[in-house]
Formats: sequence, structure tokens, C-alpha cells
Amino acid sequence: MGSDAGDRSDRRARHDGEGRPASEFLREWQTGEFAAISDDPTGPVTSGRRARRRALEEEAARRGAAQPPAPEDDATVRTPLVPGAPGAPQARGSVPLPPVSALSGLALGGTGERPAVRADDDTDRHPRHPATEDHPATRQQHAVAAEQRYADEQRYADEQGHGDHDLHDQHPDDLHGDDPHGDLEDHGVDGPVDHADDYRDARPVTGEHPVWDQTGGLEVIGADDDDHHHGGRRGRRDRGRTRGPRRKRRPVTILLSLLVLAGLVVGIVFGGQWLYQRINPVAADYSGSGSGEVDIRVESGDSLTAIARTLQSADVIASTGPFVDAASANPAAASIQPGVYSMALQMSGQAALDRLLDPASRLFSRVTLPEGLRVDAALQRIADASEIPLADLQAAAADPAALGLPAWANGMLEGHLFPATYDIEPGQTATDVLSAVVARGEQTYDSLGIPEADRLRVLTEASLVQAEAATTEDMSKVATVINNRIAIGMPLQFDTTVNYATGKSGITTTAEDRATDSPYNTYRYPGLPPGAIDSPGEEALRAVLDPTPGDWLYFVVVNPDTGDTRFAATAAEHAANVALFQQWLRENPGG
Repeated sequence: MGSDAGDRSDRRARHDGEGRPASEFLREWQTGEFAAISDDPTGPVTSGRRARRRALEEEAARRGAAQPPAPEDDATVRTPLVPGAPGAPQARGSVPLPPVSALSGLALGGTGERPAVRADDDTDRHPRHPATEDHPATRQQHAVAAEQRYADEQRYADEQGHGDHDLHDQHPDDLHGDDPHGDLEDHGVDGPVDHADDYRDARPVTGEHPVWDQTGGLEVIGADDDDHHHGGRRGRRDRGRTRGPRRKRRPVTILLSLLVLAGLVVGIVFGGQWLYQRINPVAADYSGSGSGEVDIRVESGDSLTAIARTLQSADVIASTGPFVDAASANPAAASIQPGVYSMALQMSGQAALDRLLDPASRLFSRVTLPEGLRVDAALQRIADASEIPLADLQAAAADPAALGLPAWANGMLEGHLFPATYDIEPGQTATDVLSAVVARGEQTYDSLGIPEADRLRVLTEASLVQAEAATTEDMSKVATVINNRIAIGMPLQFDTTVNYATGKSGITTTAEDRATDSPYNTYRYPGLPPGAIDSPGEEALRAVLDPTPGDWLYFVVVNPDTGDTRFAATAAEHAANVALFQQWLRENPGG
């Protein structure tokens, strides 16, 4: 009992280094000449140390010596691992115990010796026992025990939460032997150690895995020493991994990255503003009545939103929302007419609406073409009411095809300058204006439902009705007279057609005028002339389409001042009406 206590005291003194500095202690450990400090194995040893120790123990067994040859220094004496050898540690108790698995605690059975390992395996921690190593039963027992031990160790690893991790994948640095003193693993150089790691690299002798190291734990402490000098124990994932030099980013790469980032920021800012204005258009609005001057055009058929977009594009308003809101709240906004308006820059939505509703802000030249005008008179009126020169208008009239004149007009512009009121806006050309006048006539023919094949006849007859009738009521009667005379082949004998041929005006002619040879001289040629003699209005067109029923063949204006017109069915009635007209002439000389 006292001997055991003395041995433990001696071993504790050796373990504690006997007061020597740590550097000396570590140097002895690194050279493999470290004194034995424990009876029980606690961890792996280096390959060089294993080889020397195995050689010494085998030599001692062959010679039957009491113990392996002692080194020069007692401090480096190794404890033999062969049971029963002189100097080997004795088991506690009187009865020798069989070897026990380092993990499961199960007896390995058989001979009471530790299982043998392959002689050529560098991971072999223990020499083979010379008395039993070649016995077949012993080898079989060792194999079975090793398999059982490996299964127990694998099950223990699974229970500790390692899952499907294979034991042989763990790094050897993670392993620690069984420290009989209980202080090497728990209070080592690197602090507390997870004891579950001690079981991860145990292997049976029958497989390709190393057996459990049972020679001591100082090598483990030394193995972690490098980690200690580098700031602590490394994680398992970093062990065994070779780290290359860290690549430095080039300045060009950094610059490009910054440029891309700046572009993204700018895109997000401006894109966000655009999207916000699209989603919430009322977000921006100028204040006040603005300044400066700009002309904007409102097209025919533009909605309030379309007008707002036109204003926004010209920087009259900041966004469409305020203008649309103001216009929607004002019924007068529906009366905004197409045309050109003089506006200010950067106006509020409400101020822009008020400006559009002011008639003075609209820029245009208004011209009215009355019914019965010939082409020359209509061009003069347009030139007088606008800034378009008469020469430009006459040149445009000489190219009817450019004006959109229909094919049934036979290239004659007369009668196609439809009487109405027109607004001539700044920037419009002579062709623009005359094209709009011609198009207005076509729209009227379409609205009245006049077939295209009948339009030339209806237009020509309506021009005669427009020139001969003094009132709208008389127009339908004049149309009846025209139809009745044409029906019986009687010449129309209208002075207005003769005056058109001679270039005169009025409702009277002379004998010389009536002798003019022209297809427009209805005294000489029966039926309608080849085309219109003026531009008839919508009333004259309607009169031709719906004449008043009657048998009249004659009519005469007896009082030009009042437009009193008399209709007759016989020549005698007509002679009496002509006498009334002659009386008016005598009473109004020069009239």
C-alpha cells in the first residue's frame, strides 16, 4: 500500500515537472526522451518514439532481462508495456485483470493480453506479446474483441450527436488519451477539452484504422501548442487545411465596382422619382401665373388629360394631376377649342386652366366664307383675314390635287370652297387652309347622304339655286323650276350663268352678254352648265335634294331691295311679273 502511494507520488512529481521550467519540459517531450509519468496510457506518441520503444521492449523480452536497457538519464526511463516484465506497473489488487477497451470498458478476454496489431502498421502503439502473438485462438480473440470495441466506439459517437460522421474522418489532433490524473484534458494548455472528441479516431485492428493510443497524453498537449501560440485552438474545419495567400483586389476592379454601384444608385433615384410621379401625378405643381411666353396647340378631339400632357411637355405645368383636377371641377373646361394658345412657363394647374378659358389667349385668324362666293372672292377674303399672302393662296388653288379635291370634281375648284367660318392658326400654310375648306365640303356631302355619283349634279344645281333665290323659302321653288325645264328640254336662261361666263356679277345681262359662246351661257345651251358657278351652302343643297312640288317654269325678282320673287307656270303670268320688275327699275334708276 505504501509502495503504491510512493509510486503515485513519484509519478505526480514527474508529471508536474519537478519544478522545472515549461520550456525544458517541452523540449524533452519533443525529442521523445521524456520520462514516463503514468502507468496508464493516455494519448498518442510520435512515430520515432514508438519505434525506439518497441525495439527496446522486444529486445528485453528476447533476452529475458529485468527491464529495457536504461537510458543515460533516469528521467527518460520508459515504462514497459509488456505485462509481467520487470519494472512494469503492477495492477491494483491481487488478481490480474483482463485488458479493457479504452472506450467501452469491455474486457477483451482470451489471454488477458491486449489485442495484437499488424507489424507493418505505423499506427501500432504496443508491441506484440511474444507468448501469445502467434497462437491462432489468440489472434481470433483479438479480432473479435477489436470488432466489438469498434462497434461500441461507433455507437458511443452516434449517441454523442456525431450522426453519420465517420470516425476516421476526424483529425488526429482532436484525440486525447485517458488521463489517469484527470487534469491533462480538462485543464490542458488550450483550456477545457470536449472528451467526446477522444473517441472519434479509435479503430479495430482488423480494419484500415489505427488502434486506440494508450501511451500517454502529453503528445496531444504538445500538438495543440502550435494552436495556442496562434491565438487559441483552431476549429476542426481549419485543421489540416492549407491556406494560400489572400488575393488582393486590383484598383481597377474596385473602381469598376464603385462605378457600377454609383450607376445603380442614380438609376434607383431617378427611376423612383419617375415611378412616383406616374403613380402619384399630383405630387408636383408650380405656383403662380408663371413667366415668359410659349405657344401650345390643342388638337381637335383632345381630352383634358391630352391637353395636360401637352402643357407638361412644354413646361407650362409641372405635372398633369393639378390641371386635370382643376379642369374636372370646372364645367367650362369642356368648351376649350382646338387652336393655338399663348401660355406662360411654369404655371400652376389652376392658372393654366384659367388662361386656356380666356378667349384673348387663343392665337388665330378667323375668316368667314359666305354662301355664293366664287373662288377668286373666297381667296381674297382669306388673304385679308390672315397673314397668308394672296399669291400663295392662288398658287395653292392652281393645284387642286394637292388640296384633296375629289375625283368627281373633274379638277374644278369652283363650288368646293365650302362656305363656313374658319380659324387660321399661326404657322398654317395656304395649302393647309384651302385643304381644310375642301374637306369641310366633303364632310357636308357625307352628312347629307349625297351619293358620290350624284354630287357633281347636286353641287352644280345648288350653285344656281344659291345665285338665283333671294330667300331660303324660294330656293326649293327655284329647284323645282330647274327640274321642270330640264324635264321638257327648255333652256334655263339664267342671267347668273351668263355673268359667270363673262366674269360679271349681278342678276341682269345685256343682249351682247347673252350672245356669249360659253357652256355656261344657259341661253344658248340647254340643261345644267358643266360645273358650279359659286359655292353653295347647306340650305341650297337641301333645296335641291328636296324641291317644292309645283308646275312653275318661270320666276323673276320684282323688287331686288326686298328680294320679292314671283313664280309663274305660263308665259302670260311671267310677262306680268316682268312688268313689275321693269317698274321697279324706273323707280330706282341705276339700281
